[in-house]
Amino acid sequence: MVWRVRTEVWPVAMGIVFGLSAAGAASAEKAGRQDAERRAAPTARAYERPTSSALGTLPPGVGIRPGERAPDAQLQDAAGRPVRLAEVLKAGPVLLVFYRGGWCPYCNFQIRELAVAYKEYRRRGVTPVAISVDRPLESGRTVASYEIPFPVLSDPDLHAHDAYRVTHEVDADEHARLTAFGIDLEQASGRSHHVIAVPATFLIDARGVVRWAHADENYRVRPFTEQLLGVIDGLKLTDH
Repeated sequence: MVWRVRTEVWPVAMGIVFGLSAAGAASAEKAGRQDAERRAAPTARAYERPTSSALGTLPPGVGIRPGERAPDAQLQDAAGRPVRLAEVLKAGPVLLVFYRGGWCPYCNFQIRELAVAYKEYRRRGVTPVAISVDRPLESGRTVASYEIPFPVLSDPDLHAHDAYRVTHEVDADEHARLTAFGIDLEQASGRSHHVIAVPATFLIDARGVVRWAHADENYRVRPFTEQLLGVIDGLKLTDH
């Protein structure tokens, strides 16, 4: 699989189209480089494995518990088209992944690993689906950064995030730290709220019931591919 990393050409072209000054175009070019660097797949694993005792657990007040029906929500795909999550779930078992945003290197590596292992998930009848608060334009950039064979959905109005109880309110200190790294949450989501996902993963069976769930408020901790495949192998997601 060949990974397609965007270059800084797009911001420069847009600067020309919208008549930006040379300084404005240069600023856009720099922003484009920074964005491409953030989205480029890391060369080493960027996040940590949850311990065996922590795998498949949820923090208090976070997430949908196994046995509960998977909530529906109105979302958009990367092209801005409306999508009902219930329609996506009708296609069969789903590995539903909430990630913080395309600006997050941990999330980018996670999405890359989902794409790399896509055939293994499909061999087990499972389709990965990724959701963030990014507006469709930003989700489209994530899709364009790599060859992603599964849906990447946009939820800037927090319909799915609220329904699955995976919202994280970025406080003033955290917002200042992200801003210092050149991350603009309002630009990414197109909204004034500073809410992102608690990284979370839900395995949903063919009947639309959550069979397994994991979330960690430490965004550096995410289930590894082999852990997820092991969980899937232990469940009967299509027959239960």
